[in-house]
Amino acid sequence: MKNRKNLIVTMIEFAGIKRRTEYSPNHTGNDGAIFTLTGNELRKLGCHITEYSEDDLLNGKVSEAYIFTMARSKKAVHILQQQEADGRFVINSGFGIEQCYRTNMTLGIINNNIPYPESMIIPTNVPADEAFEVVGGKNIWIKRGDFHAIHKEDVTFVRNAAHGNEVLEEYAGRGIETAVISRHLYGDLVKFYGVRGADFFYWFYPLDLNHSKFHNEVNNNAAAYYNFDLNQLKKYAESAADALDVYIYGGDAIISPSGDIHIIDLNDWPSFAPCRNEAAVTIAQCIYDAAVKKNLSLKKTNIPF
Repeated sequence: MKNRKNLIVTMIEFAGIKRRTEYSPNHTGNDGAIFTLTGNELRKLGCHITEYSEDDLLNGKVSEAYIFTMARSKKAVHILQQQEADGRFVINSGFGIEQCYRTNMTLGIINNNIPYPESMIIPTNVPADEAFEVVGGKNIWIKRGDFHAIHKEDVTFVRNAAHGNEVLEEYAGRGIETAVISRHLYGDLVKFYGVRGADFFYWFYPLDLNHSKFHNEVNNNAAAYYNFDLNQLKKYAESAADALDVYIYGGDAIISPSGDIHIIDLNDWPSFAPCRNEAAVTIAQCIYDAAVKKNLSLKKTNIPF
C-alpha cells in the first residue's frame, strides 16, 4: 500500500457581504461577478461561505467571526468597524474602506509622500475662487469629499471658477459639506488593480477598453502611450493601499509626457472587470491567508491525498 500524505486544511466560516447596487454606479454586474468568483475560490480552499446583503449587516443578521466585504454605505462601514473592534476579522477593513472616502484618501496619499495632483479641501458653502487659483485657475476637478462618487456630478471637470461654484452649490444642496479641488494633469490615464502584498497587478488604458463609470476619461483624450516605469507605478499603488489600509484595491494614475506618475484615485475592492477570473484567485488566497493568520479558534482537518 502506498504511503498517503495528509493535507491540513483550515476550515473557515466566512460571511460574504455584497455591495448595494447604488454603490456600484454602472458596474453592478461587474461588482457582483468579482464577489461571486471570490466566494467560489474560497470554497475551493475549503471555506464555507454564507452570502449576505448590506441590509442583512445593518439588521444584525451577520454572526460569523470572519467577514469579507464589498459593503460601502456609511452605516455598514460603521458596523464593520465596531465588529473589528470586538475582535472579528474583516477584509477590507471597515477603517480602510473609510480611508478611501475622497478627503481621507487625498490626505492619506499626500501625507505619505505619494505623488498626487496639487489639491485643496474646502467647504462647499463658500466661493472657491481663491482655491481655484491656488490649484491651477482653470481645468480642474471638483470631487465630493465625504464619500465615493456615486453620481456623475460627484466628480466634475470644470474650466473656470464660475462653473466650479455652481458645482459646489449643487453639492451643498445635497448636504455634501466638503469638496476636494484638484489640478487637472495632462497625460495618459491608466487604471490599475492590485492585491496588497501579492504579485498580482493589472493595469490598462481605460479608453482603449471602453471601460468607464461616468465617462470622465474623455477629458484626458486618447492615450499617447508615454513611456513609464511600471515598477514605480506598482510601488506607488502598493504604498497608497498600505497608507489607506486596504488589501483589495484599484485606482487611477496619470502618466505625464516625461513619464512622471501621479496617483489620482484609489478605491477599496473595485470590479476587476478586465481581469476578474485571474484576480479572484489571488483575492481569495489573500483573504484566506490573512484569516488563518488571525486564527480565531479555527478548526483544522486532515484531508488525505
